[in-house]
Formats: sequence, C-alpha cells, structure tokens
Amino acid sequence: MFEHLLVPLDRSVLAECVLPHVSAIAHGFGSRVTLLHVIEAPRFAEAALPVNPLEWRLKRAEAQCYLSDIARQLENEGIAAASRLAEGPPAEQILDVARNEGIDLVICSSHGHSGLSEWNVSSVVQKIALRAYTSLMIVRAHQATQNQSALRMDAPYYKRVLVPMDGSQRAEYVIPVVARLALQGSHILLAHVVQRPEMPRRTPLTRADSELSERYVACNRSEAEYYLRDLRSRLPGDVETRIIVGDHVGRTLHELAEQEDVDLVLASAHGYSGPSPWPFGSVANSFIAFGNRTLLIVQDAQPPAERLFQSAATVASPVRSLFGFRGEKTF
Repeated sequence: MFEHLLVPLDRSVLAECVLPHVSAIAHGFGSRVTLLHVIEAPRFAEAALPVNPLEWRLKRAEAQCYLSDIARQLENEGIAAASRLAEGPPAEQILDVARNEGIDLVICSSHGHSGLSEWNVSSVVQKIALRAYTSLMIVRAHQATQNQSALRMDAPYYKRVLVPMDGSQRAEYVIPVVARLALQGSHILLAHVVQRPEMPRRTPLTRADSELSERYVACNRSEAEYYLRDLRSRLPGDVETRIIVGDHVGRTLHELAEQEDVDLVLASAHGYSGPSPWPFGSVANSFIAFGNRTLLIVQDAQPPAERLFQSAATVASPVRSLFGFRGEKTF
C-alpha cells in the first residue's frame, strides 16, 4: 500500500525526528524511500543580491552528502533508499516530487530548521496539507527527544493506535493499514463518536425535543455497535472498540487520544461527508492543525480533474500586471 515513501529533510535535528518512523513504515510495508532536500532560492531583500556560484555549488554538495549519509544508514537496515535535490519554494517542490514520482506516502516533521513554535505545524506542512492528494504522515517534532529510544525492531513502535471510524466506506480505506499494524503487535482502538443532534432553539428544549434527541442518539449508537462488532471480526490481533456520545466529533476524538495516550492517530482523509474537492476532510484537518500525536492520514481521493479554485497568485496576477509587479524593479 505504501510502496514509495517521500521524506523531506532540511538538515535540522527537528526534521530528522521522522527517521525512526520512516524505518518502521518501510520495514512494515516493504517500502522504498526517496529522501528530498530543497534548496531555497534567495527571498525578498536577498534576491536583489547576486548569487555566488561557488557558494551555491558548495551548498548543493553539502546537501547531497547529507542525504547520501542518511540513505546509507537506511540501506544498512535493509531499506532501499535514494536521494534527490530540488531548488525553489519547499512546499511546492515537495508537492511536485510527490506528484511526479507517484509517491504513496509523504512523511514529514511538524517543524524543521525554523524551530518549534506555538503553531502545531509549520507553514511548509500547512501548505503541503492544503494541496497533497496523497497519504500524509506528520511526526510531532516536540516529541523527538522523548521517543528517540522507543524504536526497537523487536517491538511495535506504535503500541497504541487510535482509528476513528464513522461507518462510511471511505473511512475504511485505512483497514489494510490497520490490519498490518495489528499483525505487528499494535493495540488498535477503533473509535466511533455518536454526535448529539444540533437543535437550534431560542428557548430551552421541550420535553418532546429532548426525547427526540435521545431516540436519535440511541438509534445511531445501536447501529454503531453492530458496525464496530462486524469490523472487529474482520481484523486480526489486539483490537478494541469504543463508542462515545459527544457534541463535537473532532473535540471528542482529541480528548480520547489524550486519555488513551496513543502513539499514533490513523485516519482516512475523508469520511461520511463523502466526496470533497479538498485533500482532507474536517476531522483529518482538525488533527493536522490541532493534534499533538503522530498522525497518519490515508488518502482515499484522487486530485480533481479540473482546478476548482484559483490560487491567490492567479487572482492577483491582473492587479500585479497593472501596477508593474513583474519580478523586476519598476523605479
């Protein structure tokens, strides 16, 4: 399922927190790995200065040596690894390589050389998540120092895995990955949130309204019990099911991940809401932006045949032309 992994590295210690996960996924799924380093072009004021060709070549040589060393380490573990360099804006280059190379899974750190911040993911990861029509794994950089010694090939790295399931066929795209992790010894927690219905009222709910809400919840809970029981019977290994009634699906799942102290949240890119022009649905996006656990999102959709939205740069291009912003000085 994950035959080809793409691993962006910016030569920072924070970015290297992905390497134990790369090893675990590559061994578990028999994957080959492409290591990618993007050399950023000068920006803003730096762009006006001439680029020193020798300095640029040295930068490329250092980056290639860096990637070659890591590729050698992976090959010593029995993992097929290659490296490549790219030049330009990091997010765009990562997405281009993922698309052109037929990548099955992008594994990236939540933060890199810019350092940890109050945001749960860096701007580069945010941009990737907005356009990545492929499976995506985000390793939380703040946990790097805590879990570096946790990876042992004789024991499962992902001891406790939370898998949100909403009863849809799209959500079941994760099942092959769940089965593989279960066979490797991970404890799987299949979770379903029965959401209380929204009943907007200017006054408190009447008794009839409350009874209707309770019947709705009871009906959905009964169906969820049947669904998870059937799903559990189709999976090997140590699998637990959990049904929770809550007002908000995303918040309830985040609370469950904390309570259960899971090592990995494994989710489908979309769920019951059905087809979407966006790479990830609301629950997946919630875990990208606000989660603090390692996250693996299995993509279930293909990129739309036609662009359904215009980028800000495209919209702004007529205005830029009008005012003379063509990449050169106009004064």
